[in-house]
Amino acid sequence: MKTLREAGVGDTLRVVKLHGEGAVKRRIMDMGLTKGVEVHIRKVAPLGDPVEVTVRGYELSIRKEDAEMIEVE
Repeated sequence: MKTLREAGVGDTLRVVKLHGEGAVKRRIMDMGLTKGVEVHIRKVAPLGDPVEVTVRGYELSIRKEDAEMIEVE
């Protein structure tokens, strides 16, 4: 299992599964990160938080705690 947090800059990945539950999972889905969507890793902050990605044509910054909940391939 590889998570979005483990991905490197420049990688383009596909979301396989969202972990977590309740409001946290709903918030991630509301940001456009749903099963099957492609995500491109644009930047990672020096300390690893946040991760900047491009998803569905817009740029999004995700906290590392949230990025660990997103399983990718």
